[in-house]
Amino acid sequence: MVNSCLDFLRKQKQFGDITALDDVSYKLEDESLSGQTLEVEDLLRMIEKLPRGYQVVFNLFAIEGYSHKEIAELLGISEETSKSQYFRARAHLKNYLEKIEVK
Repeated sequence: MVNSCLDFLRKQKQFGDITALDDVSYKLEDESLSGQTLEVEDLLRMIEKLPRGYQVVFNLFAIEGYSHKEIAELLGISEETSKSQYFRARAHLKNYLEKIEVK
């Protein structure tokens, strides 16, 4: 499934329409968030709000476990771009979480 998505992305030369993150929800355990008010579905919705490039790199690195070097090779980008996209995705998620805490 991941390779099919990556092939599609390579052909498109952009991070266009990407499949919803529901396919990876099985990798996130509810127990890992025990004692917190954040639900897995909430986290997935936050990830879906990320710009497409951030989503792809975040999913491949944080959820699928690929290294930045592997992501760079798979997507045809530099390793530094992969790292940059990942850190920007984290910053966006942090902002979303801070907004939730304030409310």
